[in-house]
Amino acid sequence: MAFPCLDALETRTSTLLTRNARARGSSSGPEPSYTSGGHQTFTSTRALHLDWGGSLPSYRIAYETWGTLNSDASNAVLLHTGLSASSHAHSTAANPAAGWWEKFIGDGEEYALDTSRFFVVCTNVIGGCYGSTGPSSIDPATATTSSSRVASDGGKGTGEGEGKRYATRFPIVTLEDMVRAQFALLDHLGVRKLHASVGSSMGGMQSLAAGVLFPDRVGRLVSISGCARSHPYSIAMRFVQRQVLMSDPNWRRGDYYTSIPPHIGMKLAREIATVTYRSGPEWEQRFSRRRADASQPPALCPDFLIETYLDHAGEKWCLEYDANSLLYISKAMDLFDLSRSVQDAAAARRRARAGRSDGDDGGDASKCTLTLPEEAYTEQEGEEQLLKVDGEGGAGEINNSTRRPPQDLVDGLVNLRDHRVLVIGVASDILFPAWQQREVADALQLAGNERGVTHVELGEDVSLFGHDTFLLDTQNVGGLVGRFLQE
Repeated sequence: MAFPCLDALETRTSTLLTRNARARGSSSGPEPSYTSGGHQTFTSTRALHLDWGGSLPSYRIAYETWGTLNSDASNAVLLHTGLSASSHAHSTAANPAAGWWEKFIGDGEEYALDTSRFFVVCTNVIGGCYGSTGPSSIDPATATTSSSRVASDGGKGTGEGEGKRYATRFPIVTLEDMVRAQFALLDHLGVRKLHASVGSSMGGMQSLAAGVLFPDRVGRLVSISGCARSHPYSIAMRFVQRQVLMSDPNWRRGDYYTSIPPHIGMKLAREIATVTYRSGPEWEQRFSRRRADASQPPALCPDFLIETYLDHAGEKWCLEYDANSLLYISKAMDLFDLSRSVQDAAAARRRARAGRSDGDDGGDASKCTLTLPEEAYTEQEGEEQLLKVDGEGGAGEINNSTRRPPQDLVDGLVNLRDHRVLVIGVASDILFPAWQQREVADALQLAGNERGVTHVELGEDVSLFGHDTFLLDTQNVGGLVGRFLQE
């Protein structure tokens, strides 16, 4: 039996090996294939103290803007990205390629973000690889004097003598850390208060965090297919992606920047992610059980149309994004929880870090004391009750839609009690199920926001695109956002 899918992986490995061999003869080193251009860069020389005790002595944020900031700087909209998106949400003169929200942004009230009315700002998050400081950036602690000025170069200068990339020496970051860095950029741009904070998926989480952290600097909020705290299913799916990636021998515990990147692990991780981004009903209609070539005998390589779709998604993405950025940002999503106790604990760690000397980085990954359990997890007493619905004794699914949000989460959202908030969920979303957006809306109302919350759930009669609906549905998602911002 032939294995063309494995042949393709081996061919790419050989190509990368040859490319890197040539690059070793260059003074600049191999340039990562995922770097992008056309953005502006904000550099902060003020240390960013992080939620888990680490610190970035300086950092850069790549950003792009559309529209014009008005005279009193009151029309700014901060657009937050999903996990792997760059700042390029819409085409610009500097980068005419279509952006990831191209059809949602434009000149006119028919767009979700009307650039004739709003000044739209989108950034690549801290920890990313599209121009902002992340694991692929030079670690200032290893940089020479001559190269220290580009210490946080977003993954560019890597020549010999310039220092080493952070790799997995990069400190653990949270979505809240990313938001704080974004607000430093807003200070630089002269934006004291946003008209709105808007985001989908991870961006929907960041959007809520922006309001919680800076309630006086955000007018209204939009959270699409997001949550106020990560839940076990999505954590599990991201964990599996990280495990697949870290099991690729080419990952080398994060130290792959001068060798072959872990493209096989990245491809498989993307295939797993793609399963969570769309929905079974959509694929039933789109692919059914059709094979790519029914005239051929079955193959172990991609054979069914759905398999070729997943294979293409992985192939397209495996060299477009930094593997370490995927690890760090997906972990930041897992850690996300706006509960009051979590916020207080993070604030205490930041205060402790700010009181240490610059050379004492409590967030150093080498100091991790995590130990794995000696025995597998076993069911705990009383957990059989999880199989019961509403205490009636019948086996079935947990009815999350009728659960009251925990008081700790309600307390954590009190800062949003006076804001107008639009929360959008999608019934076909399996990664961020619609009950998670209902939890956000319910928690906001319990926190005292009884009239300012608008919650909309798009049913399967409207969209079968699952989690990716926010990227595709300009009529419903775009229409809701546009009307909400213009009211």
